Amino acid sequence: MSYETLDIERKGAVATIWMDRPEVFNAFDERLIAELDAACAELDGDAGVRVVVLGGRGRHFSAGADLNWMRRAAASTEQENLADSRRFAAMLRRLAGLSKPSIARVQGAALGGGTGLAAACDMAIAADDASFSTSEARFGIIPAVISPYVLRAIGPRHALRYFQSAERFDATEAKSIGLVNDVVAADQLDTAIDRLVQALLACGPQAQFAAKQLVSAIDGRGIDEAVGEETAIRIARQRSTDEAREGFAAFFEKRPPAWMAV
Repeated sequence: MSYETLDIERKGAVATIWMDRPEVFNAFDERLIAELDAACAELDGDAGVRVVVLGGRGRHFSAGADLNWMRRAAASTEQENLADSRRFAAMLRRLAGLSKPSIARVQGAALGGGTGLAAACDMAIAADDASFSTSEARFGIIPAVISPYVLRAIGPRHALRYFQSAERFDATEAKSIGLVNDVVAADQLDTAIDRLVQALLACGPQAQFAAKQLVSAIDGRGIDEAVGEETAIRIARQRSTDEAREGFAAFFEKRPPAWMAV
């Protein structure tokens, strides 16, 4: 399908969703939210896509909410705002729930919801000029919809600070608190993304989705008998798949596994 606010670039098994509103620093409104949701659904259903990268055209990843959208929200009823927020929440769930690895490619500003988008991806690589903020408190609101993803990345202690102070912090701090995985020079951002993509493409796609489900199922739970049993069941199930059999066969036969030829 065609999009007005996005550009989808495909290179082999890798699809990059480019937010394409550089004139407003890729700030999002109702249309961008709807199109991001649709793009994620499209790529999730495409068996030829193994990795999804989310980036922003121009100088900035995303400056968060579009000012005109915020102005409309301020003039809307609580029920209208609830419907709007539900659409945003659904889009973030769609992005976070992709059945294939997702990478946020962050340069420049990633503010408010832009920080949320980066956190909703499985992993994030930032240029050294990137900056982040959960800036909502400055406007008298809260980062509610993005909070599950930001909390998952940085934990409650850092969230308590940044959700309340709305401070802007740099890429080095973002890495230290867990929001991004790596920080590289701006001119090395695509090289770093490509390196990570190649590592991901070398792994079994079904195993990657199972690993993603494993993290969701085990995170935050105590190490007890129930968790031990669940992890045993999960590895036994995965070992019995055709993909696992192919992976072991390829290793012992010293050849690339079949999924690397896709």
